[in-house]
Amino acid sequence: MDKNLLGNNVIAQIGILVHDIEKTSQVYAEFFGMMKPEWSLTDAVDKAKTEYKSEPTEARAKLAFFDMGSLQLELIEPDEHPSTWREHLNEHGEGPHHIAFFIKGMEEKVKLLELNGMALTQKGEYTGGRYAYMDTFKELKVMVELLENDN
Repeated sequence: MDKNLLGNNVIAQIGILVHDIEKTSQVYAEFFGMMKPEWSLTDAVDKAKTEYKSEPTEARAKLAFFDMGSLQLELIEPDEHPSTWREHLNEHGEGPHHIAFFIKGMEEKVKLLELNGMALTQKGEYTGGRYAYMDTFKELKVMVELLENDN
């Protein structure tokens, strides 16, 4: 395997799958002594261009973010449409789903990871950037999310 596939080793985010974002975000807020963040809904497929296993999907998720200094904690409550979130929640239950890294050169990074046996599972766009989930579960015991912002 190539060394330092991502070009950095700073974890930007930890994503946790949940069944009830309202309840879980309240528990996290109380635990950390923080305000409970409002959740937001991911964009629809026409804007997000979401693909799961190389096919367009209507999948959406409720997201709540806790900014924890240099790290962001993301709670994810997926809908029932096919997605990496739904599949992982169904198979493994609530808990950690991914660690995310900011990268530059999304297409090149995805190809490099694929050459190293880590398949692209899901990708999409958000306002100001794009994301890709790579199937690193076998190797790393968690998925890796690549985040590339436009600015």
